[in-house]
Amino acid sequence: MKSFHIESTLIADAEPSYIIAEIGINHNGSLEHALRLIDTAHEAGCNAVKFQKRTLDVVYSAEEMARPRDSLFGHTNGDLKRGLEFGINEYRRIDEYCRELGIHWFASCWDEDSVDFIEQFNPVAYKIASASLTDDGLLRHTRATGKPIILSTGMSTLEQIDHAVEVLGTDKLAIMHCCAAYPSKYEDLNLRVIPTLRARYGVPTGYSGHETGLASSVAAVALGACLLERHITTDRALWGSDQSASLEPSGLNRLVRDVRLVESALGSDQKRLLDCEVPVQQKLRRK
Repeated sequence: MKSFHIESTLIADAEPSYIIAEIGINHNGSLEHALRLIDTAHEAGCNAVKFQKRTLDVVYSAEEMARPRDSLFGHTNGDLKRGLEFGINEYRRIDEYCRELGIHWFASCWDEDSVDFIEQFNPVAYKIASASLTDDGLLRHTRATGKPIILSTGMSTLEQIDHAVEVLGTDKLAIMHCCAAYPSKYEDLNLRVIPTLRARYGVPTGYSGHETGLASSVAAVALGACLLERHITTDRALWGSDQSASLEPSGLNRLVRDVRLVESALGSDQKRLLDCEVPVQQKLRRK
């Protein structure tokens, strides 16, 4: 099984899960809100926060940008996308703030220009969104940075994942099992795919969850997920397409706590008499 480092953090089997708080576009275009979400992730004990970056006129056609869509920012899809997209000033502050706190940050880049934009901040890694798994040009451009890559596999067949892994190679690669529905139903999560992907590709394997609860994400760690990603928000009732599939601060705190408890409980795969059991054995055994 391959392993790699994200800065000084080892991503490998039997290591603590690398927990990523997905801010994405849940900042609703507000830098101050984004900074509060970074605080939330840091206070909960997450390893990293993640954003999304797009070059709008590359990712979306003019027709798509003109499509009617009411939002906080106007009445077209373009109004919405422009309102949610952070630029150089916002990302400078995000980079500065994360370095002050000592929490990692990186982004899912949806096009090559966005990779070049984020690369100026020397991020610790890149995420390939499920929607981009079949974009060979983007995969190659991201791999050319030399940074670790976390590949999400929602809405993808095994054959498509095979091809993406062939393009990327397995050096400094992690694969995330994912159901791409927002929010996901529990019966669609198929967590047993996690060990399937681990065995198939021989790289660190994790779970990116879009469900509303905590139990399945903790179970993913018990099944061997050595990376874990969940969307976060300050309030699930806020406007936005990803808010309802996100964790509020109290939920994120419980998730990190429970994951660390489960990791401790997994312990060793060697069955042995424990020191704490000896007095009980002496007291209760007749022979």
